[in-house]
Amino acid sequence: MIIQPMVRNNICLNAHPAGCAEETRLQAERAHAFSAKLKALGSSGRARPEHVLVVGASTGYGLASRIVAAFAYGAPTVGFSLEREPQEGKSGSPGWYANRAFQALAANRGLSCPTYNIDAFSERAKELAAQAARDAGKPYDLVIYSLASPVRMDPVTGTVYRSVIKPIGRAYAGLTADVFTGKIRESRAEPANDTEIEETVKVMGGEDWELWMRHLSDAGVLAPGARTLAYSYVGPPLSWPIYRDGTIGMAKKDLERAARSISSFRPDLGLKAYISINKAVVTRASAVIPVIPLYVSTLFKVMKERQIHEDCLDQALRLFSERLYGTRDLRYSLDPEGRIRLDDLEMGESVQAEVASRMQRINEDNLRDLADIDGFRQDFLRAHGFEVPGIDYSAETGSYL
Repeated sequence: MIIQPMVRNNICLNAHPAGCAEETRLQAERAHAFSAKLKALGSSGRARPEHVLVVGASTGYGLASRIVAAFAYGAPTVGFSLEREPQEGKSGSPGWYANRAFQALAANRGLSCPTYNIDAFSERAKELAAQAARDAGKPYDLVIYSLASPVRMDPVTGTVYRSVIKPIGRAYAGLTADVFTGKIRESRAEPANDTEIEETVKVMGGEDWELWMRHLSDAGVLAPGARTLAYSYVGPPLSWPIYRDGTIGMAKKDLERAARSISSFRPDLGLKAYISINKAVVTRASAVIPVIPLYVSTLFKVMKERQIHEDCLDQALRLFSERLYGTRDLRYSLDPEGRIRLDDLEMGESVQAEVASRMQRINEDNLRDLADIDGFRQDFLRAHGFEVPGIDYSAETGSYL
């Protein structure tokens, strides 16, 4: 069959197998090319990842981190994610195809890459991760926690929690853009109730990260000096009512609490947990968050004009080469709250001033002059395997890779 994007209300309901595979291959090639730069810099003062576990490895920052660990540094990796398998006449989720492509590419380079399609919140997933380290005879020296799920089942009680993207305390109203029609409209969101806040923290907060690290620590599969990190976002004040001060922000604050807790687990081991504050990128969910499409599109335009734009892979390359495995002690790269800041280019004073100026002037007539709405749309579609260079989308394709 011929697969074309099925988009409803800024949500893409399908994925293109060949496009997802090619997008993964292109990222892997970029990471492998970067490895030559690392060799040119020499190995003096530079540590390297030895065995990397990525929880939430199939898309976005999790996939980019696994690609960098494997193809830029040659590290064996273990990945966990829960993705929808394809069925006859219906495509799988983008992460299903990305995982299969990653495995094939890594195997071709002789890299160990066990990949588990399983609920990463479950106890079974944690047991499999510990066993994978034992089977490899290598403890994990880096654990990346990058889960982005709307639902979590508590592995002990069986209670199902669901997250929401809502403000807290008062309703929110702000301009947003439809990246497919170019229409600008006001978007409203009603405030979350106490249950919604609590459940969002349960799903997207740090409790499961703590459970993962406690299990790995108790299983004895963490290397001396092991590090773990989770990803977060701060953004500009204009997005705070719906993000930093909303339900997602409450969950992100709980991640920061968890980082402090995890760092106290094994002082004898030297285990350290960090939060990496990353820049705004296009994700599968970002097109439906009020104000975010308009802000991110404007930000992209400004950063591309200044030639400082970064996607997930660029951020992961900088995280590994300049922070985690740079020549400078990581402690000197942290902000006052002890966080890694990879949003430094986005949050630069002149960048934010220009974005704010454009946001005040933007309308449907000048949208494409002031913002990169087409770039946002393309990134969104590429995350689902569409509009990837080199793919013939008029060709027949099956549901399976």
